[in-house]
Amino acid sequence: MGMFDGLNISASGLTAQRFRMDVVSSNIANSDTTREKKVGGQWQPYQRKVVNLAPVQNSFQSVLDDSMGSSAGGGVQVASVTADTTPFNEKYDPSDPDADKNGYVKEPNVDPLKEMVDLI
Repeated sequence: MGMFDGLNISASGLTAQRFRMDVVSSNIANSDTTREKKVGGQWQPYQRKVVNLAPVQNSFQSVLDDSMGSSAGGGVQVASVTADTTPFNEKYDPSDPDADKNGYVKEPNVDPLKEMVDLI
């Protein structure tokens, strides 16, 4: 184990968490956005994003260190950012320009309270 391995592992975790916090803050900022993109000619609301983390991929050096018993792991990295598949919230407001023929407006599937807990 090298002198800076522990620092590199910690730094990878901090970098991944900073990225996750950026995505959470984007979710909070768009919690009222009802027109993010058009799908089939209809506007869709913002869809919550989720960050997935994974261990750093094995390199030759890490496999060699493991076999010699001197490895401390490799840290974490952002594996992907996926869209949350929970259904959109619906609010009855026939006066809203985004309302459907029944008067319901699709709102983002973002819960600000849940996002704030994720920040913690």
